[in-house]
Amino acid sequence: MSFDIPRNRILPIAEAELVVDPAPHPYELAHREAIVANWDLEKAEKPALFNGKVMLFSSIRWADGRLDARCHVANYATFMHWRRMRPDTSAEHLYAHAMPVSSDGALIAIRMAGHTVNAGRVYFAAGSLEPEDITGDRIDLAANMAREVREETGLDLGAARAEAGYHGWSSDSGTVLVRRYFLDRSADELVEDIRRHIATDPDPEIDEAIVIRNADDLPEGLMAHMPPLVKWHFGG
Repeated sequence: MSFDIPRNRILPIAEAELVVDPAPHPYELAHREAIVANWDLEKAEKPALFNGKVMLFSSIRWADGRLDARCHVANYATFMHWRRMRPDTSAEHLYAHAMPVSSDGALIAIRMAGHTVNAGRVYFAAGSLEPEDITGDRIDLAANMAREVREETGLDLGAARAEAGYHGWSSDSGTVLVRRYFLDRSADELVEDIRRHIATDPDPEIDEAIVIRNADDLPEGLMAHMPPLVKWHFGG
């Protein structure tokens, strides 16, 4: 295992290559019984949880503006066990955030619904990397971001102007790769669009859209990785 990436600072990333290893993740093999036992506990707390497949990482390296990583298809139960045990240096979570920017310069975040793992928490619409994000033997980050934003908010990132490359933020709880998408509608208009999407979704993952207008405009329930991203966006 190798996680050679600076922690707790914004990282410019011109290129990101996430390779899929077909072998099982060593963490999943080493903790099989504990993973099953923990999943029973997780399901008791959140019955709506589904043990699907996600990508769990065995190496991440950042150098000279390039990020190289290796991941494995794992059960969601495996991720949830690692999540409870972290910081555990034998695995790591890496995920992607699209940062929707309104035409009037605000950031559009979401608050997660009560039946989800992150109930009540605020961050940008996102989800774990999944097998459907694999193209060949690589992860398609843009496809993941577009799908997650569309599913949770109804917004179409294909109609937005995306900045080149990514930025990263890494801590003991995981690594997030961020790309800003500039939309041609105001924050208030986007919020109304998202409200309509929630109202027509039979099982919405989010409760509401959250508008962040400046670096001091931080809502309650913000996930720990969000303040540095917000501050960076607004020029801090």
